[in-house]
Amino acid sequence: MQHRTIVLGAGYTGAIAAGRLARRLRREDIAITLVNSEPDFVERVRMHQLAAGQDLKLRPLSEMFAGTGVELKLAKVTGVDVDRKTVTVVDANGAEELAYDTLVYALGSGWNTQGIPGVAEHAHEIASRPGALRLRERLAHLDAGLAVVVVGGGLTGLEAATEIAEARPDLDVALAASGGLGDWLSPKGRGHLRNVFDKLGITVYEHSAVTAVEADHVATADGNTIPAAVTVWTAGFAVHPITKATALEVTGTGQIVVDRTMRSVSHPDVYAVGDAAYAMGPADKPLRMSCASGGPGAWQAADAIAARLTGGKLPNVPIRYFNQCVSLGHREGLIQYVTADDRTKQAVLTGRLAAVYKELVCKGAAWAVANPTLALPTRRRRVAREKAATTSAVERLA
Repeated sequence: MQHRTIVLGAGYTGAIAAGRLARRLRREDIAITLVNSEPDFVERVRMHQLAAGQDLKLRPLSEMFAGTGVELKLAKVTGVDVDRKTVTVVDANGAEELAYDTLVYALGSGWNTQGIPGVAEHAHEIASRPGALRLRERLAHLDAGLAVVVVGGGLTGLEAATEIAEARPDLDVALAASGGLGDWLSPKGRGHLRNVFDKLGITVYEHSAVTAVEADHVATADGNTIPAAVTVWTAGFAVHPITKATALEVTGTGQIVVDRTMRSVSHPDVYAVGDAAYAMGPADKPLRMSCASGGPGAWQAADAIAARLTGGKLPNVPIRYFNQCVSLGHREGLIQYVTADDRTKQAVLTGRLAAVYKELVCKGAAWAVANPTLALPTRRRRVAREKAATTSAVERLA
């Protein structure tokens, strides 16, 4: 029998994990099913561009995985039973239960309303393609001179505010941040960020935590009211709630606790990658939700699964950081260099060169999905069934 592996989610991490596994093991030994609710690969790091009116290249998953041996199943995941080792999905034909031997959980994260009144009813999100397309439609019909407020001073908020301001200079764009503008950046990085915001005419409300969102304004903790014909909510992300309904060991936010091979500490047949995984990085600090963490985590998980199934050597490549890349519209960017454990260094790259750098990073991330072994020599190995079964049994008892 083939070893049944199910990968949930075909974002950056899920797609990389599925493709890398398919290129590591022989097809007659493993059956890989990639479950995703959309037929196309979504470049999530470009959703602010899509919302601002840019047209993105379509990347059908069926074409990306053609000839790889990965079976694509278009369905929505509705439940995971890690004790019975089954996944419940719903597609055009109704509900179905899929059984697995190994599960890779890569459903990622969505927007987080933080429980703030009015966010779900009145704000727009760009954590998903449907959300970005709804915002795109709203902005396209927004009259000149009206106000757009982006809530959230993180990377997504900075990119959304600058992209919208550049695409629609006739709008009154503002950013509301609970802290200072770019307060995690180096002094040079903060200075460049302020210069770009000034050039684009973006009004910044610093230390202004939003406490409510209405149809025509947002309210802040200091009692101010900021006019907003459109509110874009980027104040954090939350993992899919499915994890909390399972027997998996998860954090209070629902992230699956994994070891350094991205395997669940409570259920050895389950791996988690991307935003859904709670993994420790350098200096024993949790890895942040980002492509910088997700991609290497997906490689680690796929190689660990392959090693355990074939009796090979487990990967031991520390996941570390090098920089934080921020696009500030088409012509400007900011590359903030960081330590391995994500602490800010003094060095930054700014301007047009930084914008080109960020664009190459985005293209590289999409390329990595279609080329999960990063052009390295690939040798498909046989699954050592007896050894894999023995190892699994021992690990269950441990």
